[in-house]
Amino acid sequence: MFSAVGAAGGALGTFLGGALTQTVGWHWIFLINLPIGVVAWVAALRILAPEEGAGLGKGADYQGAALVTGALMLTVYTIVGAGDRALGTTLTLAVVALGLYGGFVLRQARAARPLLRLRLFRSRALSGANGVQILMVAGMFGFQYIGALYLQRVLGYGELATGTAFLPAPIAIGVLMLTLSARTIARFGPYRVLLAGLVLITGGLALLSRAPADGSYVADVLPAMLLLAAGFAAAMPAVTGLAMTGTREEDAGLASGLFNTTQVVGGSLGLAVLTTLAASRTERLTGGGEGAVSATADGYRLAFTVAAGIAVVALVLAAAILRPGRGHVPHVSTARPEPSMTRLSPRDRT
Repeated sequence: MFSAVGAAGGALGTFLGGALTQTVGWHWIFLINLPIGVVAWVAALRILAPEEGAGLGKGADYQGAALVTGALMLTVYTIVGAGDRALGTTLTLAVVALGLYGGFVLRQARAARPLLRLRLFRSRALSGANGVQILMVAGMFGFQYIGALYLQRVLGYGELATGTAFLPAPIAIGVLMLTLSARTIARFGPYRVLLAGLVLITGGLALLSRAPADGSYVADVLPAMLLLAAGFAAAMPAVTGLAMTGTREEDAGLASGLFNTTQVVGGSLGLAVLTTLAASRTERLTGGGEGAVSATADGYRLAFTVAAGIAVVALVLAAAILRPGRGHVPHVSTARPEPSMTRLSPRDRT
């Protein structure tokens, strides 16, 4: 349900983003979030229970937060600008980013109230599921961004047409998650469903890696989009269940936060790598005299090929680490109570 609601938001955002960009200007894709945020805030005050946590009175790991945020930002900055800087500068920035990551780990090991308790990673299921998700989301975010650019810069679609063209993917994800995902996971287990989903994602990205300069939406984009949607609808609930089943009850909130963070990290790093590769390939081809549209399409094909390779790595990682029996990865069941229980009165159940 959680993933389906996210897909619904993605469908609405993709369509409205294109509509706003084409009608009133691209600045509105940011401004529209202000009233949406206010509505969400007011709704939260009215609907959610006013539970109070420990607050900040006992201290917070500000140093750890600064270290990990700086490390991630510097990593993305290093990747995106790698083609425009000298090799020595790029390597220096990479070393500094690694140093920040190392500093974050040391801080978490020694801090009295760490931002992230490192013992969480003793769970093979939690660590493996987060690693798989980073790779999976890296490829999917590349599809969303570079796929939109392919429609606009190669096929000549406008912003509104591009947003409309992407609607089948989140709609299919939402429908499949609400109707089939839970039943399929209950029947075959999250491990098998995750592998099947990653195979579909790999196939969809592989199809996109063949998208030509003179392609069409129906023949070259829509089939791959539907494969990706089906794969994501299968893989995302499965990997979420695997991540959370490897967590103790008292760590559930932290594990959930970590899982959501790795989505953002995977998307950011994947997008940085794929767009840099696409831009560098296009620049080299246009410098050699190839036409702009053809060179652009070739750059996007390279990005989709690399994204498919990332999905393959995610598939191999999932198969190796998350297999039942390895690290006590339990079976996630969504079975209903026995019919005999449902017929008992409340007093008899008590």
